[in-house]
Amino acid sequence: MYKGKKVIIVLPAYNAAATLAKTIKEIPDIVDELILCDDASGDDTVAIAQSLNIPHIIQHLNNKGYGANQKSLYNKALELGGDIIVMVHPDYQYTPLLIKPMVHIIAEGLYPVVLGSRILGVGALKGGMPLYKYIANRFLTLVQNLMVGYKLSEYHTGYRAFDRKVLDSISFDTNSDDFIFDNQMLSQIIYHGFDIGEITCPTKYFEEASSINFQRSAKYGLGVLWVSCKHFLQKTGLRKYNLYQKPQRKKSLVNQKMH
Repeated sequence: MYKGKKVIIVLPAYNAAATLAKTIKEIPDIVDELILCDDASGDDTVAIAQSLNIPHIIQHLNNKGYGANQKSLYNKALELGGDIIVMVHPDYQYTPLLIKPMVHIIAEGLYPVVLGSRILGVGALKGGMPLYKYIANRFLTLVQNLMVGYKLSEYHTGYRAFDRKVLDSISFDTNSDDFIFDNQMLSQIIYHGFDIGEITCPTKYFEEASSINFQRSAKYGLGVLWVSCKHFLQKTGLRKYNLYQKPQRKKSLVNQKMH
């Protein structure tokens, strides 16, 4: 518990065998529970997770996608009574050493959502982010800030911490099972009036760190623009989308194995 809050770390894993142990080693002792969801990895991710005594392991029997992975994790974290839920990628691209300050910001009631931003400071390019991804990140973030009427340094970080009330208030189960899930989630959070804090986060690009290729990056970029358009149409009352409706949680764990 941290200041009376139950802290749960969720780990969306796919072929993370080479980096999982390093990630777990840096997680601070304020954490109450760890949940890992393996999205049908082709390596020893699950075996290593078991050897590290991760108490909650969800195993997708078929690859369902990055968004589907998060859905399983957040639903399990809510089921376990988490008050503050932090997503940390087990590919070690983001350091878990920032978990404590991120949790502290939420526990003190400063912000209900905290993002680890690679763009604040010089973390992105210094850490090896490809130049085309950096430029795309800046362009998409500019468009999103204008379209949704908010201001963030980036919308594309995978390092995120949430107060439980945020996850209880958005329909993340209706989001995409693919990478655009992250962007839809932020759109929902902003639409429902939750403030978002950011903290400077160094990042590391290396062979074992997961990254999508140019083709999938382009698809993601187009998806981001479409989400921004939906947000604009929703907030102006020109259209209504299920994305912004109140949540209806699904309890089914079809096609999953629990350890």
